[in-house]
Amino acid sequence: MAKPAKIITSALFAPSDQPLTLALLVLPQASILEVASTLDPLRSANRHLGHEAYRWRVVSPDGGPVPLTCGIELPSNGPLSAAEGADALIVIAGFQQSRSATQPLVRDLSRIAARFAAIGGIDAGAWVLARAGLLNGYKATVHWEDLEDFAATHPQIDVAPDRFVIDRNRFTAGGAAPACDLMLHLIRARHGPALALQVAASFITTARDGTEPQMIRAQPDPRLDPRVSAAISRMESRLDSPETTAEIAAALGMSPRRLEQIFAENLGLTPAAHALGLRLAAARRMITDTRHPLAEVALRCGFSSASSLSRAFRGQFGIPPSSLRR
Repeated sequence: MAKPAKIITSALFAPSDQPLTLALLVLPQASILEVASTLDPLRSANRHLGHEAYRWRVVSPDGGPVPLTCGIELPSNGPLSAAEGADALIVIAGFQQSRSATQPLVRDLSRIAARFAAIGGIDAGAWVLARAGLLNGYKATVHWEDLEDFAATHPQIDVAPDRFVIDRNRFTAGGAAPACDLMLHLIRARHGPALALQVAASFITTARDGTEPQMIRAQPDPRLDPRVSAAISRMESRLDSPETTAEIAAALGMSPRRLEQIFAENLGLTPAAHALGLRLAAARRMITDTRHPLAEVALRCGFSSASSLSRAFRGQFGIPPSSLRR
C-alpha cells in the first residue's frame, strides 16, 4: 500500500462564500451513521453561520426510499439523474454494495460523473466509484477491513490506509467517523478553523487529520491492564499467523501463567479464547462481505484449513460458515 502523502486539495476544499450543493447517492444497506456523519456537520455549520452555506439532496438507485442497515428507510429526492446540478456527488455504500451497485447504475454513474466538480465515496462507496472507473489514477481509501482486497482488485488505484483522502477532484473516506472528519475538513477549508471547531464542539468531538490511520492502536482502553491491551494489539495484528500464549507472554516479558491470570481478571477469558474470538469475528466478516473461497478465508484468519475453520466457527456461532454464506 502506498505511503500516506500530503493531501492534494480540490477546488471544493478552498475558501469560498458561495453556497455548496452536495448530492448523496445512498445505496441500500448503507449505515445511517455514515449518512448522518456526512450531513449533520453541514447542518450544524449552517446553524452557526446563520445562513444556508451548505445544501444537499439524497438520491437512490431506483428513486425510492433507501433501506438502511438499521431497518430505517431514508427518503430520497429521486434517482441518480436528480443529482444533476449539484457541485459534488458523494456515493455512500456499505454492506452488499456489489449487489446494490448494478451494472446499469455503474454505467450511469460513469456517464454522469463529468457533470460534477468533484466525486466522493464514503466507506464502500469507493468500491462503486472504482467499478465505474472513476478512481483510476487517483489516490483513495476505503474501510480498513477492505483495504487489502480493494488494493488487489484495483491495482490502478493508489490505495492508502488513511482516514480520508483528497486527490484533485476525488475524495474518499473510510467510514462514518472519517466521513465526519472529512466534512469538518471541508468546513475548515471553506469557512475557516473557528467554524470547524464550533461544529466539532456541537458533536463533542475533535477532527482528525486525513492522513491518520483508520485504526488507532496507540490508545489502549484505560480500563484494561496495559499488558492485556498490548497482548490484544499483538493478536489483532497477527490474525493470519496467530501466536501461542507462551509466545505472546515471552514478547511481553512475563510467564504464560501470569498472562492468563491478568486476562481472567480483566476479560474473564483466556488469551487463547480471546485470540480465537478475534479470528472468528474476522472470518465472519469475510464470509458475509466477500466472495473469497472458504479455504482462503481460513488461511487469512489463521486456520490451517477450511475444515478447521468450520469446526471452530460452528462451535462459536452454532452454524457452519457455508450456511452463513448461503
